[in-house]
Amino acid sequence: MPSNITYKVLSEHLVSGQLKAGQPVQIRIDQTLTQDATGTMAYLQFESIGLDRVCNELAVSYVDHNTIQVGYENADDHKYLQSVAAKKGVVFSRAGNGICHQVHLERFSQCARTLLGSDSHTPTSGGLGMAAIGAGGLDVALAMAGIPFSMVAPKVIEIRLHGRLRPFVSAKDVILKVLEHFTVKGNVNTVFEYTGDGVKTLSVPERATICNMGAECGVTFSIFPADEVTKDFLTRQGRPEAYRELRADEGAEYDGLFEIDLSALEPLAACPHSPGNIKTVRELAGMKVDQILIGSCTNSSYADLVKAAQILDGRHISDNVSLGVAPGSRQVLMMIAQDGTLEKFVRAGARILESACGFCIGNHQSPSTNAVSLRTSNRNFEGRSGTKSAQVYLVSPEVAALSAVTGTIADPLAQRDIPAPSFIIDRDFIQDDGMIIFPPENPDSVEIVRGPNIGKGPECSPMKETISGEVSIKVGDKITTDHIMPAGARLKYRSNIPAYSAYVFENVDPDFPARSAALRDSGKASFIVAGYSYGQGSSREHAAICPMYLGVKAVLALSIERIHQANLCNFGILPLIIQSEEDYEELSLADELVIENAVEQVRRAAEGEKVTVHSITRAKDYQLGLEITPLQADMLIRGGRLLQVKEELAK
Repeated sequence: MPSNITYKVLSEHLVSGQLKAGQPVQIRIDQTLTQDATGTMAYLQFESIGLDRVCNELAVSYVDHNTIQVGYENADDHKYLQSVAAKKGVVFSRAGNGICHQVHLERFSQCARTLLGSDSHTPTSGGLGMAAIGAGGLDVALAMAGIPFSMVAPKVIEIRLHGRLRPFVSAKDVILKVLEHFTVKGNVNTVFEYTGDGVKTLSVPERATICNMGAECGVTFSIFPADEVTKDFLTRQGRPEAYRELRADEGAEYDGLFEIDLSALEPLAACPHSPGNIKTVRELAGMKVDQILIGSCTNSSYADLVKAAQILDGRHISDNVSLGVAPGSRQVLMMIAQDGTLEKFVRAGARILESACGFCIGNHQSPSTNAVSLRTSNRNFEGRSGTKSAQVYLVSPEVAALSAVTGTIADPLAQRDIPAPSFIIDRDFIQDDGMIIFPPENPDSVEIVRGPNIGKGPECSPMKETISGEVSIKVGDKITTDHIMPAGARLKYRSNIPAYSAYVFENVDPDFPARSAALRDSGKASFIVAGYSYGQGSSREHAAICPMYLGVKAVLALSIERIHQANLCNFGILPLIIQSEEDYEELSLADELVIENAVEQVRRAAEGEKVTVHSITRAKDYQLGLEITPLQADMLIRGGRLLQVKEELAK
């Protein structure tokens, strides 16, 4: 039977289950990656499993998020990560080597392989034909232990590209068009597979940009064919052995089709405060801009920066604009330093930032009060920049660079003064892995370094027969993991769960931690009520771990995004689905709720039955969905995935 690319790769890695959309399956994971904001907890969890070395083909630990040291916490975490990597057989990419997704694409990704990363933008590597999936840190820790990854076999949407992009129109505009069509919700357990004659016109970095922001739609991953363009990229990276041709069979079937005429696209922007809030740049043209930032794992490749610098060449940024440029990797930085691109940025008035995530996660470069900030990154959630009142727009590097010159949002198609940039790679990429530390063959002499901020892994408890407590918070739609667990200055507490838990919902309801902890200490459960797309955004599992620590036993939401749903199950929190908007409207803060016969109800839920939640306050039963696999039912009952695995390994 003809097969699409997605199912070709998944079938080669299938361990158990049936590859039929909607069915639970387990797949073998070839490679894993972590970054420092999620990696500390992932390695603490891996340590608790008790294995001496990682068991998968390749595990890479990147330091790219918290590279700003204010206090000892971040530096201590980096020492821990470097030492545990050496002890456990993990490759370590030092701070300054670059953003995990950019570096992994350059130096480690392989066609037709699987990659599991503790970062939601891991699908970036789909740009060269990898099934690259974002997940919580615990799932990555288990993959490093050689345990198959559990997922739902996805439906596959064909996105057929025709034609060629016009000058000043970029890959960023392609994925913004996809977001305009599919939005940021309703795409759980789905893969976007790119096909059509337009594919061959896109470079691997352009394909990676498109796959990167597929995460904003909530899909499991996005994937491109591996073709001659892919082969050329890997050859120029000095890794021709990583190439393997990967194409869909003639007559391959898909679960849906969306077609894009690349030649008809125009520059687009994601407006505040969602990557799915799309408008044309033409509609926004003339808006005064205060800050422009070029970089992040989405748009920081060599090609991106060369094209932005061509626009800035011989010109200077507007007096009212602050421009920052962050190369995605040390490789990119070395290449732009070598060919004169870096000088063009500096002469134009740009500030050169570290090759790190930095501004994308609100770790620095927070805009001024009420500022308009144009960014080439992938998320513009309210407050993510570090300034709640800021208005953040997501645009291409070309639009960002042109707007830096004019001081306003500039539509490149409406001007004739600055010629369109062009770029064709005609050289090999610089290959210098001097900032990558490979583990020693004999790790016996290695000691794991643990600073005072390095805590223990989270501890869950088995499910009780009766779960009773109160609604401790009620929130609306599109609550992101940034809303639940703020990043920026708070990320330094990521390895210290009691400390980090004090900031749960900090920017939504700062009284939540104390209220929930009081319920926990009195022996009552805490319930979260939410609207649609709860838990979208970053894969950070702390958005499940810290609420679990505060006593949260269930989330009741109109819908829950894929990675967060898995993280809730991993840490023993029921991800319950409210069946109607009327039920959501009725449920209120401080309502007393009880789930009787919880263990049996969860077992039956894995077979498709609803869960009954009784409201004592309203004297009413609510029927809620619990869309879980039998494996997830078991882990919820036992008290989380880690306890489940330890019990299985002990047998």
